[in-house]
Amino acid sequence: MTSAYDALDAWIDAHFDDEIRFLQALVRVPTDTPPGDNAPHAEATAALLAAMGLPAEHHPVPAAEVQAQGMTSITNLIVRHRFGPDGRTIALNAHGDVVPPGEGWTHDPYGGDIVDGKLYGRAAAVSKSDFATYTFALRALAAAAPPARGAVELHFTYDEEFGGELGPGWLLKQGLTKPDLLIAAGFSYQVVTAHNGCLQFEVTLHGLASHAAYPDTGIDALQAANHVLTVLYAHNTVLRAGHSQVPGITHPYLNVGRIEGGSNTNVVPGKVVLKLDRRMIPEEDAATVEAELRALITGTVATTSPGVRVELRRLLLAHALQPLPGHERLAANVQRHAQALFGEPIPQVGTPLYTDVRLYGAAGVPAVIYGAGPRTVLESNAKRADEHLVLEDLRRATKVVARTLHDVLAD
Repeated sequence: MTSAYDALDAWIDAHFDDEIRFLQALVRVPTDTPPGDNAPHAEATAALLAAMGLPAEHHPVPAAEVQAQGMTSITNLIVRHRFGPDGRTIALNAHGDVVPPGEGWTHDPYGGDIVDGKLYGRAAAVSKSDFATYTFALRALAAAAPPARGAVELHFTYDEEFGGELGPGWLLKQGLTKPDLLIAAGFSYQVVTAHNGCLQFEVTLHGLASHAAYPDTGIDALQAANHVLTVLYAHNTVLRAGHSQVPGITHPYLNVGRIEGGSNTNVVPGKVVLKLDRRMIPEEDAATVEAELRALITGTVATTSPGVRVELRRLLLAHALQPLPGHERLAANVQRHAQALFGEPIPQVGTPLYTDVRLYGAAGVPAVIYGAGPRTVLESNAKRADEHLVLEDLRRATKVVARTLHDVLAD
């Protein structure tokens, strides 16, 4: 067994410069979402994979579905590599879409610059890094220690920023894949087995605009919004009293992330729109949470703002990920190899984020989240200026995944 690990590690070391160049090439093709024109990156990725002997299936999502979601193009990729008959199929999923770079960069966000052992660029850490981790883990397994049975699939998808329904969700609903187990993009210093859910709402308050010189002739939608905001922020205090039993996850909470309204300083606002985000711990029931939030908002408007009409529109419902039976063997192997290669304890935890992995969980696929990256999202500057990846984390994470694939497929 040790000799197989040595062979895998040695292959990854020998090809690590190729892995870095692969990641640089991926970073240099923008996938800003919005606007979400991601098909060109998928085509470029497929060409790079083909050159390494890994032909990819191209699965374009119909344009109408993509545009209805607010994006331009999506082509999801599946690479299937079968080692032998029978055995498990393990999928490795990472997403290529990412938020725009924003301001404040000291490195080219699409340059893939390497400075002091770190590779800089948008999506260098989240989650193009794991395109590289998973591709080279599969290549190492095939070249250095191929199992006698089982299969590995690479799922490279492009809808994480908008919820994942047209990424992994679309592949699963179309019946294009049904793996037995999943490893999905994550960071190197923890094995994530559960995550929060998320409910996002758009709240539109309709009043009646009027001249500010005659305020009594109008119905102030902004004043109604103020009442709603006061109640929502007070509700946050209630939510913080609840606690999750999952390590790494604390309590439910609510955030109002966007407010739009009014037409001018001398006009009583006739319309205000709030967009809010309610994070749900794994122990919560999504339907109950949604009903509670709707009742809280509509009840507040009814009792505090006569004449105001409220519209509620659900923007997103992402269910929490809970560990499924069968994930234990996968999680234990990842944890054991990570601890050996990183030389420190690697905990199994939950995360307050929500991810595409919930869609695999909903389809009955046991999953863990693990890949190349630091201890925290903030440490990597993901979604901020100067996002970067420590290359040594990439090297070691690739070895962890390769060893885990070897063990689980040989089981």
